[in-house]
Amino acid sequence: MTMMQPKTRYARSGDVHIAYQVLGEGPFDVVLVPGFVSHLELAWEAPPLARFYRRLASFSRLILFDKRGVGLSDRVSQFDLPSLEQRVDDVRAVMDAVGSERAALLGYSEGGAMSVLLAATYPDRVSALVLCSSFAKWDMMHSGWHRFAATFDEAANWMEHHWGEGIDLEIWAPSLSGDERHREAWGRVMRHAASPGTAQALLRMVAQTDVTDILPVVRVPTLVLHRGDEVCVEIASGRYLAERIPGAKFAELEGVDHLPWIGDQDAFLDEIQEFLTGVRPVPESDRVLATVLFTDIVGSTELASRLGDRAWQDLLDRHHALVRHELARFRGREVDTAGDGFFAIFDGPGRAIHCACNIRDGVRQFGIEIRAGLHTGEVELTGDKIGGIAVHIAARVAATAQAGEVLASSTIKDLVAGSRIRFSERGTHILKGVPGEWRLFAAE
Repeated sequence: MTMMQPKTRYARSGDVHIAYQVLGEGPFDVVLVPGFVSHLELAWEAPPLARFYRRLASFSRLILFDKRGVGLSDRVSQFDLPSLEQRVDDVRAVMDAVGSERAALLGYSEGGAMSVLLAATYPDRVSALVLCSSFAKWDMMHSGWHRFAATFDEAANWMEHHWGEGIDLEIWAPSLSGDERHREAWGRVMRHAASPGTAQALLRMVAQTDVTDILPVVRVPTLVLHRGDEVCVEIASGRYLAERIPGAKFAELEGVDHLPWIGDQDAFLDEIQEFLTGVRPVPESDRVLATVLFTDIVGSTELASRLGDRAWQDLLDRHHALVRHELARFRGREVDTAGDGFFAIFDGPGRAIHCACNIRDGVRQFGIEIRAGLHTGEVELTGDKIGGIAVHIAARVAATAQAGEVLASSTIKDLVAGSRIRFSERGTHILKGVPGEWRLFAAE
């Protein structure tokens, strides 16, 4: 059963209210200590982050919170930002509010320094420490910011004047930075999480943070995880932490993204789960028969350039809403959305064809054409991921389709024989990476 989004509650820490959520009923507690800024409720609108939370909560009781000054916690003056010590007190206040006597700390990015100080100062309240993409002090960060500014002062000024535009996604999650929809969503979260002045002040506070002298004092089991090619915090920062925390374990992961839930988040989660539970999860795999659908907008690059960013985003929003409406109508399951394309599966080929044709006809009211490709075959279900040769075939069929065409494999045509669906033959094709020749048909 899918875990529902938890209710936001508040803990009192001095004169400040700290927003928190609790998810899961595992045998031990995990406190997720966030990075630069966060927003508890908007986070659930990002499917990768929601999945990251649910996976952690599958083996623990997960405690989430917004640090004071950001998100849903009380805002504070940008001229009176909290010290690291005050923020540690805030974490303890949240733990007290939920009845957590002892918890594992999972700190990512800037949250790593807070986690280190809490673990060193209150070892009786910390069962383990996990540091993801973190650093001990500012000058160990990579030159990722240098693409926007040459000095720290310039970086702070750049942040103040460009806060919420989403451009900084190039630093936090470069694998998504080319997708305008992701950049807009990121900018929206940033705008809701903090004001430009607060963001600038927070950056200055991060620049003054240094926990290097505290590292040797940490005496709880520690795991340090870092991606080898990320552009925000160089991997040397992770190695530095692991070398100076007694007995710490270090693992280098693949990828360029700073945010652990972007990219191969399972690489992070598998290491974390094994470290905290002693058991490395074995992926559960099921193989089922399904009809796979791929769609994309024809000439999207040229269209986006002609319309401009805002008009193109409005068009994409209308396109996505129509596609999702038709998927729900025909019992399709959305698997992934990349740019202007959709990847979905169905439990019946007839419904998949009708859905694809309705999408094709429906988007014409927006002045656009799509192409679609379908194939029925065995797919492999592993968690939220769907793979297998049938997926590859459907993608290749879609790539072969012309504008306004719903192209199907002969397998689908044979399965819907006797229905009212008509097909026009499109000849025999070689599908890249797929053995043999394939007869393809356009659904009318």
